[in-house]
Formats: sequence, C-alpha cells, structure tokens
Amino acid sequence: MTGKVYIVGAGCGGAGLLTLRAKELISGCGALVYDDLVHPDILALAPADARLIYMGKRSGHVSARQEDICETLVSLAREGLTVVRLKGGDPFVFGRGGEEMLALAGEGIPCAEVPGISSALAVPAEAGIPLTHRALSRGFHVVTAHTADTADGLPEYFSRLAGLPGTLVILMGLERLGRIALRLISSGAAPDTPAAVLSGGNSRRPAAVRGTLEDIAALAADAGVEAPAVIVVGQAAALRLSSTLPLAGVRVGLTGTAGFQSRLRPLLEAEGAEVFAAARSEVVPLQSGFDPAALEGGGWAVLTSANGVDAFIELLSGARFDLRRLRCRLAAIGPATAARLETHGLYADLVPPEPTTASLGSALLGRGAEGDTVWLLRSERGNPELAATLSRRFDVRDTALYTTGPEGRITSAAAEYTALAGYLVFPSAGAAEDFFASGGSIAPGTVPVAIGPVAARGLAAHGVKNALIPSSIGREAIAELILETHRGRGETL
Repeated sequence: MTGKVYIVGAGCGGAGLLTLRAKELISGCGALVYDDLVHPDILALAPADARLIYMGKRSGHVSARQEDICETLVSLAREGLTVVRLKGGDPFVFGRGGEEMLALAGEGIPCAEVPGISSALAVPAEAGIPLTHRALSRGFHVVTAHTADTADGLPEYFSRLAGLPGTLVILMGLERLGRIALRLISSGAAPDTPAAVLSGGNSRRPAAVRGTLEDIAALAADAGVEAPAVIVVGQAAALRLSSTLPLAGVRVGLTGTAGFQSRLRPLLEAEGAEVFAAARSEVVPLQSGFDPAALEGGGWAVLTSANGVDAFIELLSGARFDLRRLRCRLAAIGPATAARLETHGLYADLVPPEPTTASLGSALLGRGAEGDTVWLLRSERGNPELAATLSRRFDVRDTALYTTGPEGRITSAAAEYTALAGYLVFPSAGAAEDFFASGGSIAPGTVPVAIGPVAARGLAAHGVKNALIPSSIGREAIAELILETHRGRGETL
C-alpha cells in the first residue's frame, strides 16, 4: 500500500512556532526527511522508531541534490510510510516545496502541503522589524537573490524594485549583498535608505546588522554574518521593536528527563529565553520484585522524585493494590514530589525544609521511631548517602523502581545548538553522566548550571568545575539564578 507525503513548514524557531497540524503530523510519521536549520526540539517530536533522514541545503556546504530528495520521498512513500518532508520556513516561499509536490504527484504519490512561518516574515519580526507600518511601509515585496537564469542571480525585474514603495525583503542574498546594494542605488534608491542584514530564526550564529544601502555590505562583513540571512531594505528596517524580556536572545539548553524539562522550560521561556533540549535521559522501569503488600505493615515509604512517584503508582496499579490498604506514612523529598503524590490522592506526611537528601534524612531521623521500616522507593542511581544515614536508626529497604539513562546519541542539530548555548542546565549527577555518555560537550563560552551540590559533583567528575549552583534547590531557583547571572553580565549571549 502506498504511503503519503506531507510537505511541512517547520517555521523559523522551536516547536512552539509550529502549527498544530505540523506537530500532529511529525508526531505520527514513519519517516522524517528534514532540511537544514530545523530546531532540535522539532526533530525530537518524531516517534522513537521513525526514520530520520537529513537532506538539507546550506550555502557553501555539500548539499543533497533536489532530484535525490524527490526520489527519496517517492521511495519512502512506496514502502507504505507516512512521510513528513520538513522544510524550514514555508515550503511554498522559495522552499522548492512546489517542485517536490509536482514530483510526487507525477509519481502518483498522495501528498499535501502544510504551511509554516516564512523566514521572510519571522526573521525580521524577531529582530524587531515590522514589514508593514502605517507611517513607514504600507506593503512589502519578497524576492530571491538566487535566480538560476540571470547573469548576477538577481531577478530580471530587480532594478524596478528600487522605485517601489514599502519594504523590500531579499532571501538568499548574503554573498551578493554588495552587488544588491549597488544595483538598488544605481536604479534610483537613496544611498541612505535604511537596510538590515539578519541571520536569525534557527541560525547557528544569530546576527542583526543595521545600516544603509551605502554601508550595509561592509558592516555585515565586519560582523561576520553567516548564511542564511535575510536582507531588509526600506524605512521600516531602521526600527528596533524586538522583545524587551530579560532573557531575550539567550539560548538555554536543558538536560535530564522530559518531565524535568517540561517543568523548567515555561519558567525560562516566560522571561524570553530560547530553550532547547541539549540531551534527554529516559526513565526505564525496573523489575524490583517489591510487593506493595509490605506497605500494609506501617513504616515509611520515601519518594525522592516525581519520577519515583510515577513508578510507585505504576507498581501499585500493576499489582491491583487498593490504596486503602496503605498503612505506611509517606515522605517526599520536596514540594514537587509531594505535589505529584497529591495528583494521585496521596498526601505526604513529611516534606523536609530543603529538597535535598541531606535534609530528608535529617527530617526522617527526627520523626521516625527506632527500628521503623523505611522503604526507599527511588532510582537505581539514587544517592547512597541517604540509605547510609537512615540505616543508623531504621530498617532500610533501598528499592530501585526505575533507572535513567541516555535517550540516545545527541543529534547534530542539538550539538550545534549546545555549542552556542548561553547556559546548560543539569538537574542531577545522572543527567550529567547521560549528557556526556551520549556525546555531549560544553563549549568554553557556555555557563553550566547545576541544580545542587550533587549535580555539581557529577559535573566535576567530568572535569566541569565552574558550574553555577543556586542558593536553594528547585526549578524556580534555577530560573532566578540564570536571570541574575545574565543581568550581571549585562549582555545577550
């Protein structure tokens, strides 16, 4: 049975700027054929068993031929797969999506296009340049500087654009920037017309250079702007209406489990940060042999993470254990773990003042009776110091319900983002171990952030001894630390 191909626009940012339809298709595809400059968080939406095939194009790099891309799409569809051809920006705005649709239709392959946010719109907007403004620009024109059948690569009608009102947006023109400026000036545009060169969206090295037609080529060269870049010409190009959120322009990479990342991400994005998954640790259930009936005899059940709560509830459910049979008391390492218990109708009898194993151990020693049975229901990678501390007073049963490990090798897209991250967050020593085990590395300009001393020691074991540590443990403390550090630097990373 022949499959289907969807030509999907990935937009010019993270997964938050995808359309709902695009996210739905990527999450259910059998094969993902993706372009260059696609955000790693978008690639991570694909199912674990989907085939990910990179067939991108980038100026100055060896790229896949268009004929080969079309052949690949046809071949995958004939295997019966649902294929997503993921293209940066919008497939039908200088994205060759039309060529691919025609090739698929010619081979009888069912196909459809899903629009995305074009770089012609998104990249200027990100830099604070509105393409239209009632007082400055009542329209805009989008052209390519990569025309195949003209001597200089510019459209044959290019000279006429100099006399048109509004904003001119030129794509794929960085290597011809000087020629573009001279052509516009010689065609009647004023030399002092505002101009900007913008490398944003998912660019590896974002840049925003402003000047005039007379000097923009020299300014962009001095700034080392890299392709791909969007050129904007017109009065609106002088505007700077970009985000004033405190972490705007800052890239923050996250490690650890998907659950941890999903809870920290909104706090950072609310301050304007661009957040991405640098690496992920997956939660793997273990056959512990633990019989929930043991909890009918009293004692303490100790949960040291939200993942531990999930594993605990799953164990009870699998054993068809009625919660009314619980006779033990519950201890949670911190508010987040206690809150996860509450979602299942269970309420912690003990939550220590600080969400650390040291504070948890001290609190339990003060509350429990000599000889109490204490079940440590946690990760196989849990801190051994807690069990040792509690063993001085209690009958400790350290039970590993799950473990964590690297979700897989870090993708090239995630590695490129990580190399340019301002901050890299590690929620545990295990997350640090998984990051390096999956091929991660920390660039000299990146600031590592450890959630607490244990995570910092995990980083130090890999030679990273300059990690920032918040004064208290928790997601809010991490977000506040990054905010304070960035303000202290007085710069955008």
